[in-house]
Amino acid sequence: MNKNFGCQSMVDPIKRILIKHPKDAYQNQSKVDQESPQLNYFGVPDFEKAISDYDKFVEFLESCVIEIHFLPAKDTTSLDSVYTHDPCVVSNGGVILCTMGKDARVPESKAVEAYFDSIGVPILGRIELPGALEGGDVVWIDERTVAVGEGYRTNAEGIRQFKALLGQHVDKVITVPLPHWTGPADCLHLMSNISPIDHDVYLVYSRLLPVSFRQYLLDRQIKLIEVPDEEYESMGCNVLAVAPRKVIMIASNPITQQRLETEGVDVHTYDGSEISIKGAGGPTCLTRPFLRLVE
Repeated sequence: MNKNFGCQSMVDPIKRILIKHPKDAYQNQSKVDQESPQLNYFGVPDFEKAISDYDKFVEFLESCVIEIHFLPAKDTTSLDSVYTHDPCVVSNGGVILCTMGKDARVPESKAVEAYFDSIGVPILGRIELPGALEGGDVVWIDERTVAVGEGYRTNAEGIRQFKALLGQHVDKVITVPLPHWTGPADCLHLMSNISPIDHDVYLVYSRLLPVSFRQYLLDRQIKLIEVPDEEYESMGCNVLAVAPRKVIMIASNPITQQRLETEGVDVHTYDGSEISIKGAGGPTCLTRPFLRLVE
């Protein structure tokens, strides 16, 4: 495997990561005021506080000795471009560019493509219409097995193309049907309901998981830590593993945090009131790891 990229894991130590600072994604308060209602945000982010909170988030990533890459500002992309996880998936064969299910996010994959081209990370292919696929629906169970949520953001044709592009890099692609939940205007990804913490420990919101998929995880001897109902809306289930059992999550989810710590997980938190809650994008959404390696 090329040591400059490859990320068919959700928990091995992150070595290289692509993120976009809100100063470049949001640009100014005026843009935030104008776009946030159009993008169905739950509130209007405060530009200055978003920058301050994000800087602390970046400090944590730096403390983990991760090589950080920043996507530059782009006039064609929206506030949502701060969520770099969704426009692509990084396989051991290269970057698969997504065709986003949310129209306002479609230009993001071109911006990601240009950046990866500039640093020499190869593009494996692109999901073409009528296919749709977003990175938040893709969960690597292990290096040869990947689960993909089928819902309003990712469709069956997108999954078919994804499987074809991955080719020999995987043995199994599992389609996981997603519920209607609050409808097509909202953002429900597979990763809204599941966050791998270690190879054998996952954080889940079981009420929105299909029984067959939940049972599949249990059959693989994966321990499931449940997110309580009262912490689902505050994105208690959206947790980024920077290494096995070392995670960062949004503050103000104390029950989930306690349950993780009881399992021996090293938990770090950040204020996600502006950069996560209002735009419905937690720490996994804010990051696109593109190299994870076992140390």
